[in-house]
Amino acid sequence: MAAVAGVSMKTVSNVVRGYRHVSPSTRAKVQQAIDHLGYVPHSGARRLATGRTGMVAFALPAIEAPYFAEMAALMSTEVDGFDYRLLIEQTASGVEEERAVLRGREQGLIDGLVFQPTLLSAPDIETLRGTTPLVLLGEIPPPATVDHVMVDNLAAARTATMHLLQSGRTRVAFLGRNHDVGHVTATLRLEGYRAAVDEFGGVRSDDLLIPMTQFGAFAAEAAVTDALKAGARFDGLICFDDLSAIGAMKALSLSGRAVPDDVAVVGWDDILMTQFTSPALTTIRPDKATLVQTAFSFLRDRMGGERGEGRHALVGFDLVVRGSTAT
Repeated sequence: MAAVAGVSMKTVSNVVRGYRHVSPSTRAKVQQAIDHLGYVPHSGARRLATGRTGMVAFALPAIEAPYFAEMAALMSTEVDGFDYRLLIEQTASGVEEERAVLRGREQGLIDGLVFQPTLLSAPDIETLRGTTPLVLLGEIPPPATVDHVMVDNLAAARTATMHLLQSGRTRVAFLGRNHDVGHVTATLRLEGYRAAVDEFGGVRSDDLLIPMTQFGAFAAEAAVTDALKAGARFDGLICFDDLSAIGAMKALSLSGRAVPDDVAVVGWDDILMTQFTSPALTTIRPDKATLVQTAFSFLRDRMGGERGEGRHALVGFDLVVRGSTAT
């Protein structure tokens, strides 16, 4: 191919790898040769030549969930900026699927892995992880040797609940009390909610904890509908995520309760559609861009040979106040 293009093998390699510092005319000549010869890069050959494939994996619980779709898009842009390509894996929050990610089913295809587990414990992760560089996202406590990036869910839940209580709401409910005690994220958000209720004088009652055995808008609508039919009384609602809040708002509307006049609603994640609900949804906005940038920075260090104890980073969040809590 180098001979066809009239350039060196190194120049061909730079073009194939997407290296930016190649002149447009040279890139065009190499691309013409690639098209003419029908060349397709081979990750195995690249690994033999350089010790790397140029691929990293991002393992997420649910690609169809808007939050994780946004995270995947951000990660794709981030890795592309460093001439990597991204492989997306979905675990569907299944324990066997999460174990498979760590057992290295992509062994030999990727140089590193960013992974958000929901069910595995730190001992599970330590036992199952292979030699591929690894960075964890989310609330699962990491092994001491693994880098970890997360949002302070407890503090964020406290902030959201405090917002409702300080605006005059007294009976604030929490939607998302999951019966599965292994769901660390739900547990932390519930703890933050309870801390604010205790600190700012809200009502603490079991009927204000609305359970969801599954997550999502449909499950939230059903859960809130059932709670209202059972006689639950609340003037504020903290939801596990934005999709849950959207489902809850529909249930409230169908029951004749106005948002925010009768019930103020707060979501979580600040997905794009929160700006288009009616009213627009107040929500916790995690700093998704910094989360992705920090995770990939840690991963690049590990892929570059960094050793030592795992690093832990907390990224920030904001409460975005919109019409669903306006007074």
